[in-house]
Amino acid sequence: MLNHTNKSKLGVFGEEIAIKYLIKNGYKILARNYLLKADEIDIIAKQGDGTLVFCEAKTMMGFQDPAKGLMPEDNITAFKYKKMARAAQTFANKYPGYINEEKGWRMDLIAIVLDEQNNVADLRHYENV
Repeated sequence: MLNHTNKSKLGVFGEEIAIKYLIKNGYKILARNYLLKADEIDIIAKQGDGTLVFCEAKTMMGFQDPAKGLMPEDNITAFKYKKMARAAQTFANKYPGYINEEKGWRMDLIAIVLDEQNNVADLRHYENV
């Protein structure tokens, strides 16, 4: 059973959920945990319409009421966003063949909240963050 104290395992578990969600919704997974120096992108995927998507997965335990506390999406800081954007730009420049000229690329966020039994209590997909 996952818990709040093991953020690494929680993150990997959340990424697996995000990947399953993306595949179920017609995305093809191209890469996972793409590293470029100190920058990282959790998931790189191709949407069914040809759009290249760089996706960050954020996961929290225990259902949260947004009025009462933090949600997974609150963990995307300006610093993290900048690092993700830099890695996405570098990947796009290095692998231009993955980019559909009409669709281009975008950055998405998948926010996942797990209940006490590690079931998905809520999943929100934000496109083009």
